[in-house]
Amino acid sequence: MDAGSGRVLAEQDADAHLEPASLTKIMTAYIAFQELSKGKLHVDDMVTISPNAAKAEGSRMFAEPGSSVAIENLLKGMIIQSGNDASIALAEHIAGNEAAFAEIMNQNATRLGMVNTHYVNSMGLPNPQHYASARDLAILSRALIADFPDYYKWHSIKEFTFNNIKQPNRNRLLWQDPTVDGVKTGHTSGAGYCLVASAVRNNMRLIAVVMGAKSDRIRATANADLLNYGFRYYESRPLYRANEKLTEAHVWKGAESLVPAGLKQDFIVTFPRGQYDSLKASMEVGNKSIAPVQAGDKLGEVKVSYNDEVIARQDLVALETVEKGGIFKRLFDEIAMQIKK
Repeated sequence: MDAGSGRVLAEQDADAHLEPASLTKIMTAYIAFQELSKGKLHVDDMVTISPNAAKAEGSRMFAEPGSSVAIENLLKGMIIQSGNDASIALAEHIAGNEAAFAEIMNQNATRLGMVNTHYVNSMGLPNPQHYASARDLAILSRALIADFPDYYKWHSIKEFTFNNIKQPNRNRLLWQDPTVDGVKTGHTSGAGYCLVASAVRNNMRLIAVVMGAKSDRIRATANADLLNYGFRYYESRPLYRANEKLTEAHVWKGAESLVPAGLKQDFIVTFPRGQYDSLKASMEVGNKSIAPVQAGDKLGEVKVSYNDEVIARQDLVALETVEKGGIFKRLFDEIAMQIKK
């Protein structure tokens, strides 16, 4: 997946329900980053480690029960060391318990459009009702990187020491490819070896997801192959910038007859390398908008095609608000609308 445009460049069984193992922690990190960005958490807040968190099975950061650990260290212990104890401690601190935290995870998954994902815990221990798809994990990783770039940087740290125990990041691509800066590994006997990897080359970011590999080496090689394929055969460019006027739309019964129209976010298009001149852009603007029109209301659509196939589309929205016009303007436009029918 291209992180800028969201376009998927290669896929196989992308919507299958699979065990995500510690790829689950991408969502746990996403929610913690949300809380930090809202000011509800702070990196130096201290969290008391519960016995439940301290006795977590699997990979751990080795936080002692009853000890106090800073949020930043818990996040690094979860992201870099893949600590299940850190994941549980964060979940309990944010939501009170893991079940309540899982509800928050599922709410965010729904909001992000992750239609083939369901969480029951914060760290990824196996459960029949705990699953995700490769596509959903790419969607989540794209949001994590876009929404929280400052905190995302922790995913590129190669090792972390806590409680005098140094542990490496299990993402071996961080050592093999300097363009890779994340995201997360996962492994259980049922899930196999999983990895979400992201890299930036020439201002283009790609996200690769591999699940169910038979070894650490195979998952790293498969992710590297996907990234190299995407960078070799595709390129991305911003065609239009957010909040720039692209056209105008007619407004009936408004204080103004025209409203400037543009995009809510940058329109980035991913296409086969060297084929920029073959792209065709078109705009469709509706003529049935009736005041009041609020800034952000959909007015039409922008499409980009390559070889007669639509490869990108985005809503054309009002860039300003248009209030209702006076009574005579409304009456005049009502007559005009009837004539145009």
